[in-house]
Amino acid sequence: MKIGTGRAVPPFRVMEVITEANARVQARQPGERKILRLEVGQPGTGLPMGARLAAEAALRSGEPLGYTEALGLPSLREAIAAHIQSWYATEVPVSRIAVTFGASGAFPLAFLAAFDPGDTIALAAPYYPPYVNIATALGLKPLILPCGIETGFQPTPAMLDALERKPDGLILASPANPTGSMLAPDDLKALARYCHSNGIRLISDEIYHGLTYGKPIASAAQFSPSAIVINSFSKYFSMTGWRVGWMVCPEELVRPVERLAANFFVSPSYISQVAAQAAFACAPELEANRARYATARQMLLTGLKASGFSQISPPDGAFYLYASCAGRAANSAAFCTRLLDEADIAATPGYDFDAKRGHDFFRMSYCAALPDIEEAIFRLCRLQP
Repeated sequence: MKIGTGRAVPPFRVMEVITEANARVQARQPGERKILRLEVGQPGTGLPMGARLAAEAALRSGEPLGYTEALGLPSLREAIAAHIQSWYATEVPVSRIAVTFGASGAFPLAFLAAFDPGDTIALAAPYYPPYVNIATALGLKPLILPCGIETGFQPTPAMLDALERKPDGLILASPANPTGSMLAPDDLKALARYCHSNGIRLISDEIYHGLTYGKPIASAAQFSPSAIVINSFSKYFSMTGWRVGWMVCPEELVRPVERLAANFFVSPSYISQVAAQAAFACAPELEANRARYATARQMLLTGLKASGFSQISPPDGAFYLYASCAGRAANSAAFCTRLLDEADIAATPGYDFDAKRGHDFFRMSYCAALPDIEEAIFRLCRLQP
């Protein structure tokens, strides 16, 4: 029996870490210490109250809550356009906005609408693994640009200029997963305009916007009419399980994205869209969440350095720290196994994000509860080098 090309797609290894950590939690006996979950980027803050109340009201309304338009509820698309205007002082027509089945559902739509099989998409390493895995599954060719701390683990126009052949696309993440690094607005502007001028389709992953700590933020939508912008209600809006994202599409890709979305997903979930629209009115609660992450960020950053982890990526945004574990185990997978075995801390090995250099790095998320961050620091300080 034939097996399809999906067999060649690598696993998303953080999910395997989650599975192992879940098994440890299930096997935990009364009185044993807690497994600290720092492996996954899932906000511990939960659905904002206003979004919860809106979802409850919709459920009680007696309305069918059925299919919506393939591109989402018009009222939610209008709210997203107003959000973009408010945050970035940029007007994007509602017609160019698509609501998606999470940001994860937006990437295959973007790849299929903008590229042909065999096209090359450049991206910086370290990177979010599904970029590469989804692109590979769709017959695209990822082109990895190894980036270091000197560029904040971000690509530059000079890197693209130095390539023998220009790529067909570039994926950009700012703030980035796993490093938390960000591009300054002027640097994003330069990259966006370089891509537009050179026929390189820019896909800007902006799902961690709102979770920044002192560095100014900008959107690729401000600088390029050809850029695809992808965002989500999962991170800043604390709605991971509701699976709602959005895209800002260039004019020429709106109809292809709509056709693809209708065939792949029919429509995003009605009740999730109702909750997402209400989340825009929850700014005080969401900003309090961000302040909590900022506290956790400083606690974990200080704690890691006190524990001897001196090489840490610039944590400008998101809720991750990406640190070197060189010399503490044979590789990052072994180190994360050691963390789980000796300290009951779940963390993610770096080779999930960088196949060539990730064996020396691991990622920790600081969106867990503050007492868990404090306890993790205590255990890290007691861990033998």
